[in-house]
This record gives sequence, C-alpha cells and structure tokens, in this order.
Amino acid sequence: MKDNSSNKKAMLILEDGTKYKAFHFGASVSSSGEIVFNTAMTGYPESLTDPSYKGQILTYTYPMIGNYGVPIDLNNTDDTTTKKEGYICPFYESDKIQVSGLIISYYSNRPFHWNMTYTLSDWLEYNGIPGLYNIDTRSLAKKLRKKGGSMLGKILMEKENIPFYDPNKENLAKQVSICKKVIYGKGKYKILIVDFGLKNNILRCLLARNCTIIRVPWNYDFTKEEYDGLVLSNGPGNPKLYKVPIYYIRKVMKIDKPIFGICLGHQLLGIAAGGKTYKLEYAHRGVNQPVVLINTRQHFITSQNHSFGLDYTSLLSIEWKVFFKNLNDNTCEGIIHNSKPFFSVQFHPEASCGPMDTEFLFDIFMKYVIRRYNKQSSQE
Repeated sequence: MKDNSSNKKAMLILEDGTKYKAFHFGASVSSSGEIVFNTAMTGYPESLTDPSYKGQILTYTYPMIGNYGVPIDLNNTDDTTTKKEGYICPFYESDKIQVSGLIISYYSNRPFHWNMTYTLSDWLEYNGIPGLYNIDTRSLAKKLRKKGGSMLGKILMEKENIPFYDPNKENLAKQVSICKKVIYGKGKYKILIVDFGLKNNILRCLLARNCTIIRVPWNYDFTKEEYDGLVLSNGPGNPKLYKVPIYYIRKVMKIDKPIFGICLGHQLLGIAAGGKTYKLEYAHRGVNQPVVLINTRQHFITSQNHSFGLDYTSLLSIEWKVFFKNLNDNTCEGIIHNSKPFFSVQFHPEASCGPMDTEFLFDIFMKYVIRRYNKQSSQE
C-alpha cells in the first residue's frame, strides 16, 4: 500500500511564539486550534475520532504512531446495508476524524495489521486533516503542562499563514452533536442520551446491558421524553456555554429518574445542581489519570481530556457528596446525590482507547435504572 507521507517541510507555531520545524503527512493544509496531548501507546483511530477533541490539535507523547494503520469504517463503503440509521462503527468513536491536526514524533510509514485498510497518513488526507512528525512531542507535552495542559497553536504548510483559533469560545456541541433523534437497539430498558459529542463506546456499553437507546441533540427538549434513565454525554468546549441543556437538566432533576453524567455531562449536572466550573491550573490529559473512589478508597486509572473542573464546595450539603477525586491535584472527579439516583464522573468510564478500569459505573447506573423500572412495573 502506497503511503502519501512526504518530507515536505511544515511548521508548528505556538501562541507564545515558539516555532517547531517539522515534516508533514496527511492533508497538505494549514490548521489552527488548541494543542493538547495524549499519553496512550495505542488507540489513535479511537482518539482521533473522539468528538471531545473537536477544535484541538492532538499531540501524542508515545514516540511511534501509525504502525498498525487504520481499520475501515464500514459505513463509508458501498454496502448499503451498513448505511442505516442506528449504525455504530466498531472501530471509531464517531463517523469521522474530529481533531484539527495531529503532532507526533516518528511516523511509521510501513504499517501492517490484518484489519488495516488505510495508512494513517492516507486516512488523515481523506478527512482533510494535517499531521506533523519529527517533533520532540514529550518536550512539547512538558511545555503544555506548564501552560495548564494546552496552548493555542497552528500547523502551517510552507509559505502559508492563518490566525490562531480558540475553540473554547464557541459552542462546539452543535458542531459534533447529531441533528435529530436516533434510536439504537431493542433492549428492555429505555435510556435517553443527550449528545454533546457522544463517543460510540458509550452506546456499546449500554447496548450490552439490554438497553434501547434514544439519542437526542444537545439542545433537544428531552423533558417530555419517556425513558428509564438519562445519560449526559461527554463533549468538547466550555460547559458554561450550554445554558439550554442546563435548564432542561434542572427540570428533570425534580423527578427521581436515574441520571449519569460523563465528562462534560458531569460538569453540566454539577452546574444544574448549583455548582460552578472553572479553568484548571493543570488540565487533565491522557490515559493515566489516577482517581480514588471516596467511600471505598479504591484507586483507578482513567482516560481524560479536559481543562475545566467542577467547584463542588457549594454542593456539599445533605444532598450531594464527592464521588471521586483526582489523586494528582485533589480536584473533584465525580459527584453523587445522597438520596436520588444521580451521579456523574469527570473521566471516561467507557474509555476506548483504554483503560477500562471504571466500566463498572455503567453497572451502577443500570442498577438504578432496573430498580426504578421494577418499581414502576409493580405499580402498574
């Protein structure tokens, strides 16, 4: 398989003026966004298609990327049987690459894997996304850490220039959310998911637990829907911008239907409950963020990509308590209601790519759902 990577020169420029000379692969276009990093050794197809990375230029600290290519998205084939509503690609977290650019140290231009269809470079080109290699990405990650975990930056092809772009000033959910309601599965329990940038593995985790899933857009009035449990999905951007869904969340919190917030969904549930969000001094990035479950003192390794935290102090009352804390900086990683079936976590229990330490949280959510379902059934 021919690989379209080249030795064409390109440059990465940070908002503080730092310049990195590099070679480009993927699409021959310039791009700008928020530069963040990921510490995973594998799983780049999953990370690059994660809607939480919308507007971001992803840097991999692991030195070699691309060595096993990219599996095919069956929904992009000519097979019409796969292009139906409710299809979930088994290898991606959404239907396209979501990042604005990719930065790596060494690009493996002779990949091999039994399930490979594209090289990473060809896949990036097909999606119109530029990549840079021959950059010391671990040094870059250290620099980003000192700046709170991210900086604005731009990838420039030769003799080109574009302005910096700050994705945190925009409502990114409307760029990555679905536009209309979609139904998945035919399970016993009806789960409503508000899509702020939903990862496919959340769907997979719930479908594996006998659920029918109703997926609705980020600004959909879900207060009139019938469901057994509500999931507030992950997604990109500043949580304070999502005033409409916060209003709807406050309305449904007046009833006892289970609520599970993930990542951005955690922040939105926290705001709806009366908390506030703030910009973290050191953002949580990568797949090795340690957290502790407060009531058992068990420790877990989690996948995270966010720069906003939840100030939970105003929530600590007879109603709410801290569920998880981050072991690096002691910030809030989850909240749980003392009497109602509401809880949320800042990290990704569905992971993809890993680690899968906290997938049991879907089981906790389903226990709430099943308990309420059985109670309702007995009353009918």
